[in-house]
Amino acid sequence: MDDVVKIVIAVVVTALVVAFVTAKIAISYHTKLVEAKIGNADEKAREIIDEALKTAEAKKKEALLEAKEESIRTKNELEKEAKDRRAEVQRYEKRVLSKEEAVDRKLESLEKKESKLVLREQEMEKLRREVEDSHAKQVAELEKISGLTSEQAKEYLIKTVEDEVKHETAVLVKEMESRAREEVDKKAKDLVVTAIQKCAADHVAESTISVVQLPNDEMKGRIIGREGRNIRTIETLTGVDLIIDDTPEAVILSSFDPIRREVARIALEKLIVDGRIHPARIEEMVEKAQKEVELMIREEGEAATLEVGVHGIHPELIRLLGKMKFRTSYGQNALKHSIEVAILSGLLAGEIGVDIRTAKRAGLLHDIGKSVDHEMEGTHVQIGVDLCRKYKESPIVINAVEAHHGDVEFQSLIACIVQAADTISAARPGARRETLETYTNRLNQLEDIANGFKGVDKSFAISAGREVRVMVVPDQISDDDMVLLARDLSKKIEDELEYPGQIKVNVIRESRVTDYAK
Repeated sequence: MDDVVKIVIAVVVTALVVAFVTAKIAISYHTKLVEAKIGNADEKAREIIDEALKTAEAKKKEALLEAKEESIRTKNELEKEAKDRRAEVQRYEKRVLSKEEAVDRKLESLEKKESKLVLREQEMEKLRREVEDSHAKQVAELEKISGLTSEQAKEYLIKTVEDEVKHETAVLVKEMESRAREEVDKKAKDLVVTAIQKCAADHVAESTISVVQLPNDEMKGRIIGREGRNIRTIETLTGVDLIIDDTPEAVILSSFDPIRREVARIALEKLIVDGRIHPARIEEMVEKAQKEVELMIREEGEAATLEVGVHGIHPELIRLLGKMKFRTSYGQNALKHSIEVAILSGLLAGEIGVDIRTAKRAGLLHDIGKSVDHEMEGTHVQIGVDLCRKYKESPIVINAVEAHHGDVEFQSLIACIVQAADTISAARPGARRETLETYTNRLNQLEDIANGFKGVDKSFAISAGREVRVMVVPDQISDDDMVLLARDLSKKIEDELEYPGQIKVNVIRESRVTDYAK
């Protein structure tokens, strides 16, 4: 047992000793390994440090080289820039110097010129004084020789020049008028003759009465009725006077309103045919006649537009055109006159190359105001303008209507054409007639205008007012003054009188010397 224990202890002790030795050996080995590794690490660290130092040194050298190169390059650029600037500054200096030299030269030249101008001004002042002195001496000498002062001589010279200018003006006016008259008259006559040749219109003089034929004289009593009831009814409903006299088988209707007269005529003819004449029947027939006349008015207006070839006119204007069938001016039917003016305007427009349709339209509507001038205030021109504006006619047509009597300025060739066509239609022989009173008044006005001029002795309106002969005082009016007097007189007649066609102004100057042989 003890042996076993001893063996066990011996084994344990041996194991411990072996373990201790083994551990010590292991520790020693491990220590050597660590020392070896540390030694290797130190060597590697030294190598790394050495390599880093070498690399840093190389980088340093490289950076220094680059810095030196950059410095050298910058220095070169700065030196080049400085050199360029110095060269530019030198160029500027040269230019400034040259400019200064040029300015100096100019200044010197100006100073020389100024001195010359001062000397010349002094010379001119001296010469001016000499000329003034000489002029004063010459004027004094001339006044002494002529016996006239300078103001008197000036007035004499002005009067002489005025007489010469007046003479030259008269001659020039006469030449220009004759030349213009030759050229314009020839062209105008060609146009007018051509237009008139192409236009043929029938005209019938209107009157203020109408005659209704009766089948027998017995019908007169039936028209008058018991105690005059029928005739009073007719006159009251129509506004027309019935004249029943000794004229066989005829009744005369009298009225200044042609539409009323036409209504009365139609109604009376219907009553005569019907045979039943009493107040109720009369009222019925008058109403039918009014409708027929209204229809006739519209048909006449439409027929006028178709005849002329004008379309697109407002229906109310067409109706007003139809009413013009029953309107006369100096015995000339207003609708026929408007149709004729429209046709002539179209022909003249075609000759001179302007819009024919617009010219016809303006010609047809130029007297539209006459259809209602007895119903509205104002002239037929102003009424016509208002109607055209109301029914949206073009500005050209409105201006033609407004200017056809010269109330306003012409704004187009069409307005001139319409005025010319209106004059042609009104002035041709047989177109119009005047009352005796109107005729005599126009002649008196013509003579009064002529007598109102200074130097006129007598004047005579002849050829139905188409010519005025003016006798002047020869001591007051010269031959040159005659030309100017004729022109002034014609202008005043144009401004103050209204007349169709033209008026010839004939100025006569006669000098007579009488002596007796004894």
